[in-house]
Amino acid sequence: MLRRFVAPYKWNVVLNVLFNMLAAVLTLFSFAFIIPILNMLFRLDTTRYEYMEWGAASVKEVVMNNFYYYTDQMIVSRGASATLALLAVLLVLMTLLKTGTTYLSAYFIIPLRNGVVRDIRNRMYSKILSLPLGFFTNERKGDVMSRISVDVTELEASVMASIDMLFKNPIMIIVCLGMMIAVSWQLTVFVLILLPLAGLVMGKVGKRLKRKSLEAQQQWGTILSTVEETLGGLRVIKAFNAEKKMDRRFDAENQRFFRISNSIQRRYSLAHPMSEFLGTAAIAIVLWFGGTLILSGSSSIDAPAFIYYMVIFYSIINPAKELSKATYSIQKGMASMQRIDKILQSDNPIKDAANPEKLPVLSSAAAGQPVISFRGVDFSYTGETPVLKNVSLDVMPGQTVAIVGQSGSGKSTLVDLLPRFYDPCKGAVTVGGTDIRRLKVHDLRSLMGNVNQEAILFNDTIRANITFGVGEADDEQVEQAARIANAHDFIMATEHGYDTNIGDRGCRLSGGQRQRISIARAILKNPPILILDEATSALDTESERSVQEALERLMKGRTTLVIAHRLSTIAGADKICVMHDGEIVEQGTHASLMELGGHYARLVNLQKFS
Repeated sequence: MLRRFVAPYKWNVVLNVLFNMLAAVLTLFSFAFIIPILNMLFRLDTTRYEYMEWGAASVKEVVMNNFYYYTDQMIVSRGASATLALLAVLLVLMTLLKTGTTYLSAYFIIPLRNGVVRDIRNRMYSKILSLPLGFFTNERKGDVMSRISVDVTELEASVMASIDMLFKNPIMIIVCLGMMIAVSWQLTVFVLILLPLAGLVMGKVGKRLKRKSLEAQQQWGTILSTVEETLGGLRVIKAFNAEKKMDRRFDAENQRFFRISNSIQRRYSLAHPMSEFLGTAAIAIVLWFGGTLILSGSSSIDAPAFIYYMVIFYSIINPAKELSKATYSIQKGMASMQRIDKILQSDNPIKDAANPEKLPVLSSAAAGQPVISFRGVDFSYTGETPVLKNVSLDVMPGQTVAIVGQSGSGKSTLVDLLPRFYDPCKGAVTVGGTDIRRLKVHDLRSLMGNVNQEAILFNDTIRANITFGVGEADDEQVEQAARIANAHDFIMATEHGYDTNIGDRGCRLSGGQRQRISIARAILKNPPILILDEATSALDTESERSVQEALERLMKGRTTLVIAHRLSTIAGADKICVMHDGEIVEQGTHASLMELGGHYARLVNLQKFS
């Protein structure tokens, strides 16, 4: 699952493997020469070695014989103490080389560890930005936040922290097994029967750990969702005296996470003692088996070689234990990777065409032809309950078309089809005569400016919010946009003017001020098509007047779609479309629709007396 993220760091892997191999060989080499030398020093080995010419035997035999010959000569000429001192110096040098190569193996794997985590975070954030709005209607916001934060952190702490062990320990085990085969292949066959049995026991526990870890991550996402909902709805919770209800809900969710976490940690803590027990049991069995062979005289190796064999075998135990622990960590982290992949591998139905058409020029040259056209559009969020039914509507250049109707009639859904937040299930939406599915999504949305009922601002300066989404804009352009939006005066009254930070979602500004900042943002973008989604419905009368003036300036000379709640604000629209149960049931001007005395007239009369 992680292979696709590791590919850019292949040279880090190559260098890590190279230095791990050097470290393993140096470890074995130090063991290989120390035991025979100690035998000679303490006169356990009384063999008299003679110098051997090259070619007299195999290279290995010549090298080993001559090494022991010179050692024997040094013991005779310099004494055992001096030889022991030289041996100590050689051990220090060998250890220096071994630890140096071990450090270099870690040095080259660190960019891989941190780089993969960085790449996953970047990929997840880019994917979240690219996914359609429909994806997030089925996902809880807290759970999505959990995946990009907690799950990625868990992946970093478990899988990526173990990746060095994953490369280093198998190399050490393979090199040691190779030497063990060279010393005694019969004993090694016996060992290779024991190790898989131990691995089978460890693997079963690891699989259960992965399953429990996935359950824990899902539960943590639920907890984060509850916290996010609590922070967003704190006013309602307090107003309805629901603190105890929410407290009980959170406590139940947290208690479940507590139980799952206990189960995970207990299984995870079992890894080290289980591997140590199995390793010690394996050593005891090999010690008994090999010792029996030597005592019976039927073994092909002598006692010193068997001691060396056992030293090598023992040197496998620690890497094997670390590898089993790393395997546990990886199993735990793979549960997080599954949740991460649910976002990364989600299909985005809003795609650019294979051969997109050029952006149409929306100008007076298109007079007589609609700028926007909905042709027999059907839409459903679930594929079952229809939200829009056979909707057809033409918007001419420079027209202001208002869409009105009761809540749930499909007004916002219809307008959301224009920038391709969703695609229609049937029919087509065209801009400048071109089906919007034949255009690049980025190009299509560059034609449009949005002002929504809730002014969506970011925790940044006023200037940054006005220039949001605009490539380059100088101070004069920003100020001009703010003046047109009736925002310049209150901006200059703030502490740092255009460089004032407005807080989370613009919390340091009033509703009317936030809305005028969003209008200034749309003015600076200067789009030919404007979408206003109940832009004044949440404002008081005084703020509404200021915002409405700004909107009228913004709408001048542009093709505009207006979703209106307060019908008094759209009386001057060129066309008013009345939606009911997903269909356009009436079209016309304010005067003609009032004269008709249908749905629109009833809505107007209801607002007059409300």
